[in-house]
Amino acid sequence: MKIVKTLITGAALFLILTLPAAAGGKKDAADSISFAGSGGYPPFNFLVDDGSVDGFDVDVAREIAKRLGLEMNYVTTSWDGIIEGLRAGRYDGILGSMAVTEDRLKVVDFSDPYYYSGPQLIVRKDSGLTDISRFGPSNTVALVTGTTFEKDAANAGLKVKLYEDDNQTLMELLNGRVDAVMTDRIVGLNAIAKMKNGGDLTLAGSVLRTESMGIAFKKDSDLTKRVNAVLAEMRADGTLKAISEKWFPGQDITVE
Repeated sequence: MKIVKTLITGAALFLILTLPAAAGGKKDAADSISFAGSGGYPPFNFLVDDGSVDGFDVDVAREIAKRLGLEMNYVTTSWDGIIEGLRAGRYDGILGSMAVTEDRLKVVDFSDPYYYSGPQLIVRKDSGLTDISRFGPSNTVALVTGTTFEKDAANAGLKVKLYEDDNQTLMELLNGRVDAVMTDRIVGLNAIAKMKNGGDLTLAGSVLRTESMGIAFKKDSDLTKRVNAVLAEMRADGTLKAISEKWFPGQDITVE
């Protein structure tokens, strides 16, 4: 009997200790908004030395949360499963340089575009690969799995090797293990300017097409409308442009 009484007392104490914590968790969730990105896509979203995430996307996320009166939490996750994570409720939105496509619109909703860019081939200067027409069956192009660039590479008949993020693709290119990287044009320019030995790289040809980048939300989420209103304010008062020029001096990537 003494053992039973002890077990009951212990269970009651567990409930007393955990119930307030659960209630607190709900309150915290209601007061915050979480956005996801790969964390390996500089200068849009990337890990810094202290383990936090920074970049253009992160600054946009912070400003949106601020205007909604919410605390912002930025989550890093694998790109190839990022939409599944959103649909499973692991975060509220994807603010990680995701291009709006018809296929993605079948499973998520998107905000209005918050910036524009497009796919670009990056090569080593000594490669002789000056544009996409110079690539042959023996040339390997690195790109991130789950990106729209996979379709571009397939349409061009390029031999592809897939990686988790562009930190990996660009290092593989610099180390001579692949012949090119296909990524966002701005990511490529950032790598050339800021990576160690980035000066050994160059753009091959021009941007292949233009993409609109939006913030993804669950289907029928009220956040889409609320965030669109905030983006309109940020565009009208110059905040989006200012964030762009912080990360890309002299460039406003928020206009098409």
